[in-house]
Amino acid sequence: MLYWIYQFWRDAKESGADWAETFSFLRIFGYITIRAGLAALISFLLTLAIGERVIRKLISLKVGQPLRTAAEVHKLAELHGGKAGTPTMGGIMILGTTMVAVLICGRVLNPFVLVVSLVTFAFGVLGFLDDYQKVAKKNSAGISGKFKLVWQALVGLAAGLFLYLTPETSDYVFYSVNDGVQTASVTDFTFPLITFIIPLGLLAIPLFMAILMGTSNAVNLTDGLDGLATGVTITVALAYAVITYLSGTQPAAEYLHIFHKQSLAELSVVMLALVGACFGFLWFNCHPAKVFMGDTGSLAIGGAIGMTAICAKQEFLLVIIGFVFVMEAVSVILQVGSFKLRGKRIFAMAPIHHHFELRGWNENQVIIRFWIISILCSLGGLALLKVL
Repeated sequence: MLYWIYQFWRDAKESGADWAETFSFLRIFGYITIRAGLAALISFLLTLAIGERVIRKLISLKVGQPLRTAAEVHKLAELHGGKAGTPTMGGIMILGTTMVAVLICGRVLNPFVLVVSLVTFAFGVLGFLDDYQKVAKKNSAGISGKFKLVWQALVGLAAGLFLYLTPETSDYVFYSVNDGVQTASVTDFTFPLITFIIPLGLLAIPLFMAILMGTSNAVNLTDGLDGLATGVTITVALAYAVITYLSGTQPAAEYLHIFHKQSLAELSVVMLALVGACFGFLWFNCHPAKVFMGDTGSLAIGGAIGMTAICAKQEFLLVIIGFVFVMEAVSVILQVGSFKLRGKRIFAMAPIHHHFELRGWNENQVIIRFWIISILCSLGGLALLKVL
């Protein structure tokens, strides 16, 4: 909407309309940095404004978070017993206010904004269905894992094909250290600190699917303590807001030797809208949490971050920037694998944040220390953008 206002003003100025000079301040809506900052502010304030009402409504609907029994989690049930009945599905606030902020501040018809928004919404719907099943059945099972994976795979397939078949998203410019300016494709990859292109062609589509599935499920696994996933999301989304802005700015992309597409910069509006929504949600989700995001929020966040990493062609950098998410997911894989192969557990409990709880860290210590790790990893990931 704001960009449309800018376009309307610009067209009027070019046609010599008298009023255009009077309202010359409208030119600020042409700047991505202004609109991205406003997106963060709008989503933050909207989340604060609706937060209490949404929480009261969730409580009235009796959508309390089903907790696993003491037989399932033993000592952890004692630590988290006080959280029984805390409303879940709070992720609808994150999803809703992010989408509203993007509609107001972003260029919605920008193909990158469109695909990231649709993937985020589709994953949010999946999370909502899962949360609804948990609440309706009064247990923590939710919908089946196979259904989740099929949904995520189909969304990833559709998104990958959209990027590959749409001319505005399929072609990039890559600034190599040795070979100068090169044309590149959305199906090409580079690793951090490596300046040559690895072309995968259509084989990139399954990789896109795997990235989206892995990221969304990793964020979901991280969402186990008050404010943990929310805080980590803020640092990761901030990092990708910077990356997408730099990738869309030709001098910066040329200096850093990264993939360049001017329309990519618009994704910084989406990422900062997500940051603002998460800051607002953290107001209610910090310890002791008044509401949980549930799968509605965690799967949507994972979809947004994973799709943005794909569009920016910084997929493998996500392993560093999103290291906390990776650490949580890998801990579960190692725990399950070890138990099935050796009959022994590696951790006291997985995901790994529960391991540290059972080893004596209180909840706030785990949360803040994981936030610190996330901040440092995000800074480290940004530092790796520059190839000497």
